[in-house]
Amino acid sequence: MAFTVGIDSGSTTTKGILLEGNTIVRRFLCPTSFRPAASIGEAWETLRAGLAEPPFLTLTGYGRQLVDFADKQVTEISCHGLGARLLLPEARTVIDIGGQDSKVIQLDEQGNLTDFLMNDKCAAGTGRFLDVISRTLGTQVEHLDDITEGVEPHPLTSMCTVFAESEVISLRSAGIAPEAILAGVINAMARRSAHFIARLSTQGPLLFTGGVSHCTTFRRMLAAHLNSEVFTHDDAQYAGAVGAALIGQRQRKRHG
Repeated sequence: MAFTVGIDSGSTTTKGILLEGNTIVRRFLCPTSFRPAASIGEAWETLRAGLAEPPFLTLTGYGRQLVDFADKQVTEISCHGLGARLLLPEARTVIDIGGQDSKVIQLDEQGNLTDFLMNDKCAAGTGRFLDVISRTLGTQVEHLDDITEGVEPHPLTSMCTVFAESEVISLRSAGIAPEAILAGVINAMARRSAHFIARLSTQGPLLFTGGVSHCTTFRRMLAAHLNSEVFTHDDAQYAGAVGAALIGQRQRKRHG
């Protein structure tokens, strides 16, 4: 079976995969540089290296129109729904929280997209928000699970990135432990995400994708607010790229 490549050019991270059938053969992940086209180019060269023939390339994400060597360009929503179904075939709802936006996708029993909501107007509740608050408290997103394990969340009154940062600084000055503040931030984000999901008449099982899905504390708090299980996958951050590669497979079959 022929290889296909899917690249998701996100606002903060560029993800790519090389797909053969339903098997991910290679993965690529790097921060999106101030020249996103360069990150796409690096992903493409890495993923196709050593192959006898260039694979079919499908691009998605914010930077999908920045290069002219892709075979196809597709919107993120279509890709994330398809990719989620490969990662969790029984998924009916997808919540994706990336660097600059969040989206909820509803799928039918066959995995077809039936409805979606997207929030790309406000950074609150995204990976960017979590990163800003983490850095304000002198840590990194990668360490959040260790820091917040078993910690009681301190309530936060603001979810605006600008005001929340000021509030965090005030809480630290008042002697509130940074781990309690971070747990409070994650809990507030999870509650906001649960309300976002509730705006669609969603059904389970629910798959959590995007970079924030790596945060176990966030997933646990989101499940508590939804009062239902939240699934994720080791390749959840690649869901958009996986879906792009699957669309490439379909396109290639259609045109021989």
